Amino acid sequence: MKNLLTDIEGVRVGHAGDARIASGVTAVIFDQPAVASIDVRGGGPGIRESALLQPEAMVDAVDAITRSGGSALGLDAAGGVQAWLAEQGRGLRIREAVIPIVPGAICFDLLNGGNKAWGRFPPYRDLAYAAARAAGTDFMLGSVGAGLGATTANFKGGLGSASAKTEGGVMVAALAVVNAVGCVTVGDGPWFWAAPFEVDGEFGGRGLPPSFTPDMLKARLKGGPDATPSENTTLVVVVTDAILTKPQAKRLAMIAQTGMARAIYPVHAPTDGDVVFAAATGRKPVDPLHGLTELGMVAANTVARAIARGVHQATALPFLGALPAWGDRFG
Repeated sequence: MKNLLTDIEGVRVGHAGDARIASGVTAVIFDQPAVASIDVRGGGPGIRESALLQPEAMVDAVDAITRSGGSALGLDAAGGVQAWLAEQGRGLRIREAVIPIVPGAICFDLLNGGNKAWGRFPPYRDLAYAAARAAGTDFMLGSVGAGLGATTANFKGGLGSASAKTEGGVMVAALAVVNAVGCVTVGDGPWFWAAPFEVDGEFGGRGLPPSFTPDMLKARLKGGPDATPSENTTLVVVVTDAILTKPQAKRLAMIAQTGMARAIYPVHAPTDGDVVFAAATGRKPVDPLHGLTELGMVAANTVARAIARGVHQATALPFLGALPAWGDRFG
């Protein structure tokens, strides 16, 4: 196990980014269509194909999921992944038509110092095509792909991933793009809120502080009172090798969303997006009650770990006034 989303067999991840604009795209590619659903808790999400992922909608499975910077302009990224999939002959077949099914979500990274004067068309479709083409089982964490321009209230955000197994051997893994209005650390110290769930020192091994002061618990909010509903979003993909129905995938996304509350303070704000996609590759049976509940519990812990890893692995942007990375101060 690599402690990555790609520990799930049949899943590949690719990044593409542009350092000049300080933004990028991450593509999650499924070798075979995966049953998927979604849970949204933030007040300012930007999502493509979210209605399709509801349990009552017709299409059960997706071919890929995209994560992108660029706010609403980044929703074009799904089209780039669709183009690559279409070249591979992948997609939903309706007689002679082939339609790649690619949900996606975006985060706001337009005020991070990069040059966003890209001309007539945003670059996200082309970046997404490159990310899909580059997808493999090894991928980087931190300030890469959709996490390139991500930030939190006090430290540079980024892209993180983690994986785990239930006691019954069912795999679950998460990929998180951390661009939160709040903090992933306790105050401005080295401790991560997700510390109780850390495995093998994967984000520094600092544990929690010996006590909590009022200063640690006060609100640290990106942008303060001037923040807008589109400035912040944490995007998560949870994938399991369990056999799930679409309603069960929806429940998994809902339980896994708890991991955000274990890793970000505060969370689910009016100025957050906070989206969890859950997908199942359908290889191992799971009990629909206790088994699914345990899977959700482990998924939530894994989401918390992925979020902390995204900040722990991030590097600062090379612009005047850019937020420091966690590693700059405590690494």
